[in-house]
Amino acid sequence: MSIELLIVIAFGVDLLFGDPPWLPHPVRLIGYLAGKAEWFCRRLLGDGSTAGFFTVLLVLGISGAGVWGVLALGKAIHPLVGDFLAVYLFYTTFALKDLVRHSGAVHDALVKGDIDLARKRVAMIVGRDTGQLDSEGVSRACVESVAENLVDGVTAPMFWAVVGGPIGAMLYKAVNTMDSMFGYKNAKYCKFGLVPARLDDLVNYLPARITALIVVVISGVLGFDSAGAWRVWRRDRKKHASPNSAQTEAAFAGALGLRMGGPNYYFGSLVEKPYIGDLSTSARPDQILAANRLMSATAVVCLLIFTVLRLLCS
Repeated sequence: MSIELLIVIAFGVDLLFGDPPWLPHPVRLIGYLAGKAEWFCRRLLGDGSTAGFFTVLLVLGISGAGVWGVLALGKAIHPLVGDFLAVYLFYTTFALKDLVRHSGAVHDALVKGDIDLARKRVAMIVGRDTGQLDSEGVSRACVESVAENLVDGVTAPMFWAVVGGPIGAMLYKAVNTMDSMFGYKNAKYCKFGLVPARLDDLVNYLPARITALIVVVISGVLGFDSAGAWRVWRRDRKKHASPNSAQTEAAFAGALGLRMGGPNYYFGSLVEKPYIGDLSTSARPDQILAANRLMSATAVVCLLIFTVLRLLCS
């Protein structure tokens, strides 16, 4: 089967089943590998950026070789086995179903008036402290997470799947995993995590911008504020420490009429961030569902565009 068809099948499998906790997951294996590589490189090379650089090389090299070996073995057994393994690998890089499920659970807790449960559930998908958030704060944090994770969890792995097949998709997840593990600006990782963080910025650069522009267009089709999405995206897309995170956040903020960003607590410390979007209305639980609709429609359009472009270029 063609790569395009395998990606479409994998996307459909994710929509149906999500990511069951019991299912063996290559990304968890990559995380384990990254931890061991960090330990080895720190012992050999110290705690600086050189150790971080060689950790990245080790993880990417072993991950790429591992995926290639698995696919080659599958194809040697039977072409359909190879196709099945490719679908499985693609599927494990997509997280649309889980994003919808987790954010929907936050919405359900808010609607029931259980703010403590809503705080616990949103803490599973955001990095900020959630213990003191009110309903508006939980709703805003949840929508921000949906907007940002649309790229990391769906459209960027889809983009690299189209560009590089199963190996491309899995290498992207390896970079993303290392950024999640090492991309902290603290004493332990400020130097070691520099290369993983910059590489993550690089691999997300195009997917983030393509996704944001599709959000702008598709928001009008869904009845949201497309003009607002375009205006806020142009104005606020650089208002983030990451060159990519504010791209989709700004488009979502304009489309849904929300203001995101601003000061938040992380590990007990107040972190001042610029606001993204206009101060028009407070975030509401129903806007979580609106964000999920916008995310899902954008993911489908990205899938269509990316696969058609691959077909045209092949």
